[in-house]
Amino acid sequence: MSGGGNTAYGRKSFQRSKAHFTDRITADGQDGWPVEASRYRLVVSRACPWASRAVISRRLLGLEDALSLAIADPIQDDRSWRFTLDPDDRDPVLGIRFLHEAFDRRERDYPGGVSVPAIVDVPSGRLVTNDYQRITLDLATEWAALHRDGAPELYPRARRDEIDAVMADVYEDVNNGVYRAGFATGQDEYEGACTRLFRRLELLAERLAGQRYLVGDTITEADIRLFTTLVRFDAVYHGHFKCNWWKLTENQVLWAYARDLYQTLGFGDTVDFDHIKRHYYQVHTGINPTGIVPLGPDLSGWLTPHHRAELGGRPFGDGTPPGPVPEPEQVPARGRP
Repeated sequence: MSGGGNTAYGRKSFQRSKAHFTDRITADGQDGWPVEASRYRLVVSRACPWASRAVISRRLLGLEDALSLAIADPIQDDRSWRFTLDPDDRDPVLGIRFLHEAFDRRERDYPGGVSVPAIVDVPSGRLVTNDYQRITLDLATEWAALHRDGAPELYPRARRDEIDAVMADVYEDVNNGVYRAGFATGQDEYEGACTRLFRRLELLAERLAGQRYLVGDTITEADIRLFTTLVRFDAVYHGHFKCNWWKLTENQVLWAYARDLYQTLGFGDTVDFDHIKRHYYQVHTGINPTGIVPLGPDLSGWLTPHHRAELGGRPFGDGTPPGPVPEPEQVPARGRP
């Protein structure tokens, strides 16, 4: 999610920028960035669905000690994501006040804005990558030597073609579709995006009616990518982005599927509804000029029984659940049901 120029949000048609910095951190260091414990820092916003993918993957894979985490304030300004949640308004590891400082150390006058997730090289303070589509796939594969014991296979080789196909549809119509609807500047543009979004959600509900997860009988990268949109659906996309054909809670299959994942260690314990709501409603001034943040929806339903285990499935495959959330990374009470 970009952090450059909030004043444009809701005032021009939406177009998702491709990541400009696409270097990869790999086991063989082919791009000059070898996988190395404690060398890199993952910068995220808990408000951002694209960044939340990386937070979930990092936790499921047990990379907390190998890859440190910086959490930006959900309310960025036109200078980019801010570290105002930290003492002295600076990231304690990188020593910077704004994420753009790490981007500037890598390249001046870069296109595409300042976005999260971003991985920064701690010794140099330079951005390595903001390739939101690739980061989590590499965490699941290239970082394998640093995974915890019992880490799940989130991108199993035997199922990658199917995972990729499902993720492509989810990206186009759902992950990106809510933004195309929400930032539409014309009625036809909005109606087209909204129609495609709900058509895809209905197809996904059909797929999930008889199987617990999107691909195979375990959690994969595909589930992570769908979850980060679903968990924000009623809180921000239904009202703020006008994706209001129906609420998530009104779709029996998708609501149960989303609750199943939310209640799985590594998913719900990374979600901060307070950050999510404040970001969307206070930053997108073109859509919500008053900046008023709604009180609802009621979040208590996220903790109710989902009964999805009756479909079988093994959440972590041959692996095990992650351990407790490290204390500094726990979501504050105001952000939880």
